[in-house]
Amino acid sequence: MGPPNNATPGLRLLRPPTVVGQFHTLFFGSVRMFFLGVLGFAVYGNEALHFSCEPDKREVNLFCYNQFRPITPQVFWALQLVTVLVPGAIFHLYAACRSIAQEDILQRPAYTVFYILSVLLRIILEVVAFWLQSQLFGFHVNPLYRCDAGALDKKFNITRCMVPEHFEKTIFLIAMYTFTVITIMLCIAEIFEILHRRLGFLNSQ
Repeated sequence: MGPPNNATPGLRLLRPPTVVGQFHTLFFGSVRMFFLGVLGFAVYGNEALHFSCEPDKREVNLFCYNQFRPITPQVFWALQLVTVLVPGAIFHLYAACRSIAQEDILQRPAYTVFYILSVLLRIILEVVAFWLQSQLFGFHVNPLYRCDAGALDKKFNITRCMVPEHFEKTIFLIAMYTFTVITIMLCIAEIFEILHRRLGFLNSQ
């Protein structure tokens, strides 16, 4: 019976110590992953196949598509989700190794500061991802893309390419920007909540 009791504090830390954190991780984070996994594949899954240029040759289409998409949006957003989860994962791993209970995060200043720093790092990573997304994909997808195919063949020079489902991609881009902004706001709210609860604990003492 001893080992299960010793493992209890680590298991309890699978949930964040704040209400906002639990909402962000268990609900909003799940919705974000579902949105990216299901709708993202539906919108971007066959983009390379339907990306066509003039002349409609396979090598020109591939060359211009690689120029149009240095990194595919699905890969970028998957990396973003994984990256922003790292600070929280490090904290929970540390807490599990040290057998820290959720109550200890509010009661011990060192743990409170450590947790707040992990949330602040998450905010920074989300801001960086927002900026990178704006640089890579912009805020609007145009139906036509002008590709410089001169490096492939001198006779092609500047060629026009059709971007499939550009309106749907614009909507999806705005949705992903919105998810990032909401995540940042939830992280800020989580910091305020844990500071408020920390002050409430000190006052009760």
